[in-house]
This record gives sequence, C-alpha cells and structure tokens, in this order.
Amino acid sequence: RPHPCPECGKTFGRLTHLRTHLRTHTGAKPFGCGACGKRFGHLSTLTTHRRLHTGERPYGCSACGKSFTNPSDLGKHRRSHTGERPYPCPACGKRFSQQSNLAMHRRSHTQERPYPCALCGKSFKYLADLTVHGRSHTGERPFPCPACGKSFSNKSSLARHGRIHARAAGRDK
Repeated sequence: RPHPCPECGKTFGRLTHLRTHLRTHTGAKPFGCGACGKRFGHLSTLTTHRRLHTGERPYGCSACGKSFTNPSDLGKHRRSHTGERPYPCPACGKRFSQQSNLAMHRRSHTQERPYPCALCGKSFKYLADLTVHGRSHTGERPFPCPACGKSFSNKSSLARHGRIHARAAGRDK
C-alpha cells in the first residue's frame, strides 16, 4: 500500500523510503562524519564524503585509469573519452558534456549577473570573474612570471605577458 508524504503528497511504496524523503522537508541530518563532524541527510552521501578523508577512489575509468570517489563523477569523466554531449542549449543548440557547463553557458544569452562584488557592487556572470575582479580591490597578484618575477592578477594576463619573453627569446636565436 502506498505511503503518501503529508508535506507534498508524493507517494512511496515503502515506509522507509517515505521516512528518508521526509528529511528533505525537515532538514534533518542524522548521519555525522567521525573525522570532521559534518552532517548529512543520507548515509550514501556520508559514505562518499568519508572518501575525502580516506583518499579512497573506488570508481576507476577503464580508458585511462583515473579514479573517482563516486560513480556520477566517473560518468561525467567518461564523456571526455566518448565526446558525448547530452545537454543542448535551447537558445543556440550548442551541446555540453555537463549540466553545470550548460547552466553557465546559458548566462551568455541573458543579462543575468548573479555574482555581485561586496565592495563596489559591480556584478558578474561568472564566479571566476568576480574572483579576479576582487583582486583589483586587494592588490593580490598570485600569478608570477617564472622568467622575470612580475606578478599578475589572473592567468590570462600572465600568459599574454609570457609571449613577450617568447618573442624576445625568438629574436635572441
């Protein structure tokens, strides 16, 4: 006999499945990590989390040997070998291997800028762009040139600068 959720009406064939589902409404996290204390709503999530502490990576790629802590990460990785891109952009048709990459790409079709700078209010489409922008306030330049020591706030500026050394080295030959 089906067991309906009193909160949302979804039905479950087993009472244990309903009890697990109810945690999505209550926010209960009965499973705690003995190593760091972080809590989880599902035992399977705790099991995967524990692998961060143990270093265990039981899901190996048969194509290249790289291993992962959970099967979904292995599945995403396999697409790098197969070239499968199952997530199309509804606006332009470009296809992606991961939903998260599609979600980021979709912002290129909108004016959505969900990452505001807490210091000046300027907003960005991508978290990485906000991170780089933040360095304009702090003066941080974490990318030093190995040739001359000059530092840059982002990798692309370092790469552009590196071409100066490459051209100079070409002239010296």
